Amino acid sequence: MMLSGSIKGTVWLTVICLLASITSVFAECTREGLLAAASSYVSAFSAGKLDGLKLVSSNFTYQENNKAADIKRGVLSQSHNISLNRSTADTVACASYTMIISLASGSNSKPYVTATQIRHPADGDTSIISSIDTIAATTGSLFFNAQKTLGYIQKENWGVIETAADRPSRELLRKVGDAYLDMWTDAKAADSIPWGADCERVEGSQYTRPCGGQLPRGGSSKRNGNRRYVIDEVMGSVDVLCSFDALGNMPDSHEIRVEGGKVKYVHTITVT
Repeated sequence: MMLSGSIKGTVWLTVICLLASITSVFAECTREGLLAAASSYVSAFSAGKLDGLKLVSSNFTYQENNKAADIKRGVLSQSHNISLNRSTADTVACASYTMIISLASGSNSKPYVTATQIRHPADGDTSIISSIDTIAATTGSLFFNAQKTLGYIQKENWGVIETAADRPSRELLRKVGDAYLDMWTDAKAADSIPWGADCERVEGSQYTRPCGGQLPRGGSSKRNGNRRYVIDEVMGSVDVLCSFDALGNMPDSHEIRVEGGKVKYVHTITVT
């Protein structure tokens, strides 16, 4: 069957309109969008107000220290004196990771060191937040001293790895993150990690350099589970929120940076 020129034109116009509508529905999850959303979270954390957070209208989830919680009653319900914050972005998972260190000041009676993963809808719309997942450590948590932690971490260099060829792959970062958490149950895991000679570890407020010595080599029968990942090749980092079951079901964050194929920094935040 032959179609007239006008009918053909109408058909093509319809196809173009459909493609345009599909493109608008599935937005691209951009690095800029993820970091902008993370910035809005930092502002909310500082002010103790949720006004600047654009949350999904239905099925939004908030978790604090591995438990479902009311966002209006959690760590965001009070203002904080932020001394340091840093965020990374995972465009594959459409998620971000933010570390915040806040010191006690005035009415802010508690200091905090927090690790937060923010996730967005599957369509890639970073202007809307679908979940916030936070590990919030404060006085009484494992090796907690926010002032000491700040002193160590603010000296670190977390610049972007500019050359794509120098960036660790997503697969390597995931492997390193998993191997680190597997050290407590797998005697061979520590030796599978590419430790840098000048690797630095800040575990709560305990500093170790180099961090490739005196490592766990199995011994626990309980795997550190409930792992949630944010992987950022541009920053050479992986953050894993988990339940640190090997030592007693503790809410935990492990963040690792890889430079030149070797582990450079390790940060741990553990709530006890």
